[in-house]
Amino acid sequence: MLNNLADLKHKDITDKILHAFFKIVYPQLGYGFLEKVYENAMVIALTSLGLKIEAQAKIVVHFQNQVVGEYFADLLVNDLVIVELKAVSRLLLEHEAQLLNYLRATPYEVGLLINFGAKPEFRRKVFDNSRKTQTWINK
Repeated sequence: MLNNLADLKHKDITDKILHAFFKIVYPQLGYGFLEKVYENAMVIALTSLGLKIEAQAKIVVHFQNQVVGEYFADLLVNDLVIVELKAVSRLLLEHEAQLLNYLRATPYEVGLLINFGAKPEFRRKVFDNSRKTQTWINK
């Protein structure tokens, strides 16, 4: 059950992403491929659903107004939702922390962590911009 209105943010987009995962990509590819294969397949599936996709979206991390690192989110959907893909036996807390840190370091508020393991699974994370203490510089 959704706890509050923040949990509903960008639900129309996340619903399409999850549809692509559960109904299009996972049934056709199953598990056992490298993450890059799933990333490429998700780009194709999400584009066919009319979504704008940026693969390997650059995330710049700042500390005291200085760049301290760069990372790349697997997918950025409609310039609103970060998607981090995994191909592991099960999702771990570290995977969720990675996605939350991506949200913390960017203006994006919603993220999906999707696992193409033996059992398909996902986590939805919301980090509202009003709770963020740092400033970011886009890409």
